[in-house]
Amino acid sequence: MSVSNTARSYGTVTKTFHWLTALLILMIAPLGMIAHDLPYGTDAELAQKAFLFSLHKTLGVTVFFVALARILWALGQVKPGALTAPHSAQAMIASLVHWLLYISIVAVPLTGWVHHAATSGFAPIWWPFGQDLPLVPKSQSLAEVTAVLHGLFSQIMIASIALHVAGAFKHHLIDKDATLRRMWFGKTNAAGLGGAHGSWRAPVAALAIFALTGGIGAAVALVQSYDTAAPAQIALEQVSAGWTVTDGQISIGITQLGSNVQGSFTDWTAAINFDPAATGIAGEVSTTISIPSLTLGSVTSQAMGADFFDSATYPTARFTGAIIAEAGSYTADGVLAIKGSEVPVRFPFDLTVAGDTAEMSGTLTLDRRDFGIGASMADESSLGFAVDVTLSVSATR
Repeated sequence: MSVSNTARSYGTVTKTFHWLTALLILMIAPLGMIAHDLPYGTDAELAQKAFLFSLHKTLGVTVFFVALARILWALGQVKPGALTAPHSAQAMIASLVHWLLYISIVAVPLTGWVHHAATSGFAPIWWPFGQDLPLVPKSQSLAEVTAVLHGLFSQIMIASIALHVAGAFKHHLIDKDATLRRMWFGKTNAAGLGGAHGSWRAPVAALAIFALTGGIGAAVALVQSYDTAAPAQIALEQVSAGWTVTDGQISIGITQLGSNVQGSFTDWTAAINFDPAATGIAGEVSTTISIPSLTLGSVTSQAMGADFFDSATYPTARFTGAIIAEAGSYTADGVLAIKGSEVPVRFPFDLTVAGDTAEMSGTLTLDRRDFGIGASMADESSLGFAVDVTLSVSATR
């Protein structure tokens, strides 16, 4: 049996690529569906869900590279002619299905991979590469768009596979020709009638289908993102104090299933009264944070749930305390209220004052258990206890 294709038969390499791709897809598709529907309310449930998603993603990256290798190999190979009449409707449909499959085995894993790279956290890829991709920023909107495209392109792939399999069995059982046999291993020679494979209409139609689906999917994802995010936001009251915050960020970092996940709150206020010349108690600060404004990678929606921040019941967090200046060091000493729990907190920070402008930054490590967050996850195998909080603020007097 020839390694390369001939005008009458497929070679060993082409057949190996065909069946390897089919095997991987038959494994990946059920894994994704099962993992998507699994609950994640407990440590064991989350670990199982993450394991299946990691397996799904890892095999998906494998399919991507197998597909690229298959396409590169096919570019240099003769393609045996179709066994149906050239330019017949059946030949054109078969060619269209083949092109849909070629595009989907690249587009489906690629959109899934970009989705993974655009967010952070849940279910890492097991290859020693691929957690991030060049030119792919961490972006919630990009992650949402690629998630929708991944789902839509997967449906095109599944439909194309169903048509491909149906066509193969039609050839084998009804037409009784060698279409199916010549893709299996062994020597099979069957003169093709030719013609259909060279038509430009099938690839153009396949590309048009993906382009149209992608455009509609991206638009729907952006609309859904806007509609979903809008009701969750709350309006914080404006504050007035001796210092006005001009810029700043409140970020948090957690560890989930061994992976670091970074997030930030986009909506918060701070009322600051502070005398840079004073020592001891030099001022006071009151900060209110909108919990629904948090973005936390792929686990944002999970973080809003009742077992975590429970943002529907407790939409804000608040820190109120005194600013203490001692020998050039600064500490905010007060109480942090999250999810109905009030915990004493000492927050050391660095401060630089130049005239009427102040720059401060600091990092604090909290224990999520003190606030009843993630109570169902009693150990750190799924979710670490430590939550790193980083604050940076620019303010003017």
